[in-house]
Amino acid sequence: YVTVQMVDEVQVEYYDSNTQRIITKQDWVDQANEDKVPDYLERVTERRKGDQQVAKANMGTLKK
Repeated sequence: YVTVQMVDEVQVEYYDSNTQRIITKQDWVDQANEDKVPDYLERVTERRKGDQQVAKANMGTLKK
């Protein structure tokens, strides 16, 4: 499971279920989020893990 977040056709975040972590692709993303929410990456990583489980369940439903 992989998600890619884009802003104006520029990749800003990447999440891969194999590593189970978010990799930011733009320095300004780190700066903007660290200033406002120090644990931003941890929060969003947990959200992506949840999204992964929902997508897995949805795929199971579609296969039926």
